Amino acid sequence: MSGCRVDRCGCIVACTVPWIVSTSLKSLKQLKLRDEKYIRGAFLRKFGRINIGNSGPWKCAFCLTRDGKAVKIQRTIFSECFYIMAMDELSRVTGDKDMQLEAEQVMEQLIYWVREDSSGLGRPQLPGDVPTNSMAIPMMLLCLVQQLTEGREHEVIQMYRELGTWCVQQILQHIQRDGKAILETVSMDGTELPGCQGRLQNPGHALEAGWFLLQFSAAQGDEELQKIAIDKFVELPYQCGWDNKYGGLFYFTDVDGYCPTQLESRMKLWWPHCEALIAFLMAYTQTKRPELLERFCQVYDYTFSHFPDWESGEWFGYLTQEGKVALDFKGGPFKGFFHVPRCLYMCERILDGLLVKQN
Repeated sequence: MSGCRVDRCGCIVACTVPWIVSTSLKSLKQLKLRDEKYIRGAFLRKFGRINIGNSGPWKCAFCLTRDGKAVKIQRTIFSECFYIMAMDELSRVTGDKDMQLEAEQVMEQLIYWVREDSSGLGRPQLPGDVPTNSMAIPMMLLCLVQQLTEGREHEVIQMYRELGTWCVQQILQHIQRDGKAILETVSMDGTELPGCQGRLQNPGHALEAGWFLLQFSAAQGDEELQKIAIDKFVELPYQCGWDNKYGGLFYFTDVDGYCPTQLESRMKLWWPHCEALIAFLMAYTQTKRPELLERFCQVYDYTFSHFPDWESGEWFGYLTQEGKVALDFKGGPFKGFFHVPRCLYMCERILDGLLVKQN
């Protein structure tokens, strides 16, 4: 096992830790907050957001040194997304209204970047860079809508109602090829893009979007959306992404069967399997269709026979197509304390619900 000394941390990773801890503490009410300074996100609030210009907007750092010095920011919205999740979840555990307000303020800025003017992200609009609808954007915003409104007062729910509907509409644009494929990137008007970018499929993203849609449809009582979520965003990604020879989900696929340009496309990564477990179990819970439970068991068997390190703990993140460990580090700037614990927490909660109903 190779080891390394970590002198930097990702702000995304730093945000996911308090989100997971706070979410767990809500369900384990007998636990006390032993390190109040830590659970209140003092480090994040002090160092996580930086001003990139005298008059520019605040951004969340992607990478920080141990003592909180910003190393890198990304010209995307995703560091901010996880910061919002952390602040909102911490506010629920601590009762700190300032954290909730901060989450909502960052959300307001994020919505402006996505729907009004993205120049604040720092990415120049180049002549040949045609705007597109990447599924990662509306699905993350939908996740945040659910995060910010769950259990909140009516005024907060109403504040994000239109945004939630917009997110769903944007996600559904990715249903292409007469309903037979979910494409990762489409044009702004919802049509297929030319070339390899337009043909790209990301099974893990589609499955994650699937269970986001299932949560939203359940909250809205929308049976039609539930059916679309299962048929198009749960079953289709599995069909296109499952490796029938070696098992597991490919990271990327091409809808026409060509080789994707992404070098890691044939690899098996930890997080798509986490999303598949949640998606299939949630879909089964809502429909009781036995084939969905069978898919869950199939993904479960592959996942727990390949990713966990039973000797040293945690999961490996990156496997070859054949299922061998390709990279033996357990954490990095993209593999942090999030997908695995979120998956285990949510699946346990769903399974507990099923057992209660049976009894």
